[in-house]
Amino acid sequence: MASWRVIDSGVRRAAEHFSLNRALLEARRLGGQSTLRFLQFAPSALLGYHQSALQELELDYCAGHGITVQRRISGGGAIFMDETQLGWELYLDTADVGSRDMTAIAKRICEAAARAVTSLGVDARFRPSNDIEVAGRKISGTSGIFDGDALLYQGTLLVEFDVENMLRILRIPAGMLSDKVAEAGKRVVSLSALLGFVPPLDEVKIRLQQSFEKEFGVTFRPGRLTVAELELYEAALPEIDSPEWIHLVGKPRSDLPIREAERTFPGGLLRVALAYDSPGGRIRMACFSGDMSIIPRRTVADLEATLKDAAAADIDGLVQDFFSTHDCDMLGLTPEDFIVVLRQASKSPR
Repeated sequence: MASWRVIDSGVRRAAEHFSLNRALLEARRLGGQSTLRFLQFAPSALLGYHQSALQELELDYCAGHGITVQRRISGGGAIFMDETQLGWELYLDTADVGSRDMTAIAKRICEAAARAVTSLGVDARFRPSNDIEVAGRKISGTSGIFDGDALLYQGTLLVEFDVENMLRILRIPAGMLSDKVAEAGKRVVSLSALLGFVPPLDEVKIRLQQSFEKEFGVTFRPGRLTVAELELYEAALPEIDSPEWIHLVGKPRSDLPIREAERTFPGGLLRVALAYDSPGGRIRMACFSGDMSIIPRRTVADLEATLKDAAAADIDGLVQDFFSTHDCDMLGLTPEDFIVVLRQASKSPR
């Protein structure tokens, strides 16, 4: 049976974790060991590689609450991380997973992680494309990137969860914040909330390790960074732990205004706030709120995800296609109602 390495990096600054990301991924590409790494963050607002801090984050809030701003080496959206969330990462070769198809890889790894979470006493399931849920509420998000034949696949498990901090770091209109906090509490859940107690982190790590061992037919051995990996880490840290890296993408906030609209329909009040890419005519982010009731609860979140980075010209077709392929009870609202407020917001000069 093959032997892989497991490393526990503990709580570190975001710059250190991302420098380790770069070092371990490069080392795996150069023939290093397949590795499982556990990690936790000091409170951090984490940008995706292609995002602008000025456009995405409430920097004054972060500064006033001791939340470090940092940029990931991978893509995706801005997220909040702290010590209450457990990160796990797999550094593998394509030969380990037998594929370069990220969809297939995500399914395999997320199903293994879901089995680990289930073994702790909840019914966790993989939900395409890359989430793990319990009864329709997200408990873990994941993502993956390649560097040559090396793969970094990473996930975050919500052991506990500070939903208000998660939302306050983002550019969400103040008038919508309380609605979004309430909605997030219905869409996202922590392991401690489900169990009624905070499970020991060591137990959570053991269950994840055992599930990955079974999935890949390997044994994990405790390890540490090699001399070569330490050298790669020390070379990466000065670049990543710098204002130049954090503000690598410096698009002005004026190019991404927040545009809002609301309207009352027979099915209830519907509001939307758009982070609107004015030069490109695209919706970078959409946030719906109001007194509407839609079942299942995740429907609105799924629609928001569908609209991310969509061209304003495509709104009608995207919304119609979304509702034609999603089985939901809108309780009086119609797809046209969503189109109306989206159109109104996208044309707003705010």
